[in-house]
Amino acid sequence: MPEIVYLNGKFVPKNEALISPEDRGFNFADGIYEVIKYYDGKAFRYADHLDRLKRSLGEVSIHFDGCYQLEAMLQELLVCNELADQEAGVYLQITRGSQTRIHRFPDQIVPTVYATAFPFASKWDQLKNGVKVITTEDIRWLRCDIKSVSLLPNVMAAQKAYEQDAVEAIFIRNGIVTEGSHSSFLTVKDGTIYTHPDSNLVLPGITKIVVREICCELKIPLVEEGFAASELALMDEMMIVGTGSEVTPVVQIDEMKVGDGNPGPVTLLLQEKFFELTKQTNS
Repeated sequence: MPEIVYLNGKFVPKNEALISPEDRGFNFADGIYEVIKYYDGKAFRYADHLDRLKRSLGEVSIHFDGCYQLEAMLQELLVCNELADQEAGVYLQITRGSQTRIHRFPDQIVPTVYATAFPFASKWDQLKNGVKVITTEDIRWLRCDIKSVSLLPNVMAAQKAYEQDAVEAIFIRNGIVTEGSHSSFLTVKDGTIYTHPDSNLVLPGITKIVVREICCELKIPLVEEGFAASELALMDEMMIVGTGSEVTPVVQIDEMKVGDGNPGPVTLLLQEKFFELTKQTNS
């Protein structure tokens, strides 16, 4: 069957979905997005994703009044693509819309809303055995808290990681560790978890919210403050967390082994508790 996508109020075959070359998402990367994972047909932390979507829209002044309709639309999109009973993901993008090219925001414009659904199985080999990451300079803009479609620096970093047989690139800004190119980054030392605090320099990760809650429940110390890249060599464990990464152990960073080179106990405990939550009713 042909892949079905959602575009501006209609479900259409992907090869029939047409977006104007004047769309500001195309010309200026003037748009925002979300990626949501579904476990057995249920969205994981949908309310948190929706809150972040609304915040991103507000920060860039895209006026979209259809957020209340999105949940049902995305569920129908999964059904249209026969993905409602398996691990699947949806990509939702909202741009400012199409208008003659000018740099400022046009006065009268209707947002372009696009969504696609896809199989999104967990990467169990990586989850079990851990992965390699690299570090790279954080050359992104100063509003990384907005989930913008302007991702070229992230793409360049991800490509650099790929060329070094790594799955993720960890950004370093002015000597401080921030986050990954498509995930949050956490470390563990003596049983305490460390991660960069939410700010304009990092995206507020949905999975990191879940990790906070697990840490609170299990009384695992969690320190949210910037730490120097030079401290990475001292850490016992590392992990990347995100909608696609879930809770993935990091066993190598650049050419350095993390701990004993195996997934650490704190990471594996968080991973276990995370997947218990994905099996529950989600909201």
